[in-house]
Formats: sequence, structure tokens, C-alpha cells
Amino acid sequence: MSVVVCGLDVHKESTYATVLGPGGEVLAQGRMRNEEVPGFLGQHSVERIAMEASTSIDPLYRRLVDDGYEVQVSHPKKTRYIAEARIKTDRVDSKALAELVRLDSLPLSYMPPRDIAELREKVRRRAFLVRERTKLMVKIKGFLTYEGMKPPTEHGLFTVKGVEWLRGLGLEPIDCYLRVMDALRREIQRLSLELRRMASRDEDVGLLMTVPGVGYYIALLVKAEMGDVSRFNSGDNLASYAGLVPSTYSSGGVTRHGRITREGSRWLRWAMVDRSIVPRRGRVEWRIYLHICEWDGFFWKD
Repeated sequence: MSVVVCGLDVHKESTYATVLGPGGEVLAQGRMRNEEVPGFLGQHSVERIAMEASTSIDPLYRRLVDDGYEVQVSHPKKTRYIAEARIKTDRVDSKALAELVRLDSLPLSYMPPRDIAELREKVRRRAFLVRERTKLMVKIKGFLTYEGMKPPTEHGLFTVKGVEWLRGLGLEPIDCYLRVMDALRREIQRLSLELRRMASRDEDVGLLMTVPGVGYYIALLVKAEMGDVSRFNSGDNLASYAGLVPSTYSSGGVTRHGRITREGSRWLRWAMVDRSIVPRRGRVEWRIYLHICEWDGFFWKD
């Protein structure tokens, strides 16, 4: 390939860069602050860039894409399979990335566009807030058990009457937990209202909500985690991306299947498994999510 390429080993504050010429020769190497990377790339007329997926790359990735660079992000685990080295340094890693992108052998990791990334942040934020609220509920129940108090049986502990009963106990730890829960509840309600409005305007989300047991939130989460569903060649590819396919061990003519791989998006896997146990006219299989994509014409059946 007759282009100049660059491999970036990106960290939180700094990046090590290796620039390779058309013949694979090293044109430049060095460490710099992340904000200096665009200027460095411009000096060497870099056309294609490779970096390994991590939480540190997002700001630099967005900056380089906005500047018009062709940026490829590699899958960390698959990259190690191809370019494993006994000596691991930032210089070695950046050169390996540059070599792989030069040879068109970089195993790619999906980077969602900005609108999908923003949707992901919203649905994941709501899940985080709900889980934090649940933790506080568990703390309250644990404190009542520690104090030897039994909650009322005529209504739920966290219903309106249940909360009134908790406040009437006059216990400072419980009052503290309830105040935090009130703040979380308000944020969850505000975010849920925003997500509902987004769901009402999205045709893909409306299609997913036709599945029994799937509401606006799970539908939005599935869309956010899948991104553009047309990037999957088949329903099996999507199931593999969610980590819901069985692990396979085959050697010497003997094949064994084990537990699901748990690779890929844990959020998508959680959504599918969670909805698969909803009792709505019988057991709902998780594969129905894949059928939605088939109904929409994205996947072709044999």
C-alpha cells in the first residue's frame, strides 16, 4: 500500500506514535502529549491511522475523525493474537499497529457514530442510576434486619405507605438512604422522560417494541448497543456480538459445546437475557430479537 500510516499507542495523557512509509520503513517515532498528535500527523502527511480500543482513545479518536483522517480502531484481544511480542513496550505496540494497518490486517473494533454514542451514554446512565437505587434498597433492608425490625406486610416496603413507615422510624441511616434515593428517583424520572420522547420518534425502536416484554428502554438499549444493524451479515453474527452463542472446542474430530462466550457487549447480552424470562404468553426466547432484524429485511434467510 503506497500510503503513509501511523500506529498510535494512546494513554490518558500521552501517546506514542510510529509513522511508517509505503515500504514499511520507520519515518518517525516518539512520545507526545495527546493534544500534540494532530500536528505531528500533519508534519508527516499521514493518511491512515491505527489505534487500539480503550477508554483513553475517545477524545483523540473524535478529534482525528473530525479533522478528516481515516482512523481504524483495533480489537485489543484479536490484535494480541496477531502481534503478540515477548517484549511489550509502547514503541513496540505502536509499530505493530502501524504494520497491521499498512498490511490491511488490523482486526477492527466497532466505533459508533456520535449520535449512537450519545444514546449509549444515556441508556447506560439510566441503568447505572437504577442499580445505585437498588443498592440503597438493599442497604435499608439490611439495616432493618440488623436492628431486628420487621417491615409491614400489608404493603411493600418502598411503596408510598412503606416509605412513610420508614421515615416514621426516625432512624438517621435510613433517612440518609431515603434522601439519596429521592435524588436518584428524580434523575431517573427526568432521564426516562427524555428517553421516552426519543423512542416515540424512532421507527427502529417502535419495531423492537412489538416484541412481547420489550418496552421503550430495552428497545433503545438494544439499538444503542447494536448500532447500524446492517453491519452484521446474519443473525448468528449478531448473537455472537452479544456473546450469546455457545463456546466451542473442537479437536481431533471431537466437538464440545460449553457455556455462552460472554464476548462483546455485556449491555446487549443483559437486555436480551433479562427480557427472555418475561412471562408473556409463554416463554419468550432471546432469538426473537434477531427475528426483528429479519422482519425488517436486514438479514436474509436461506
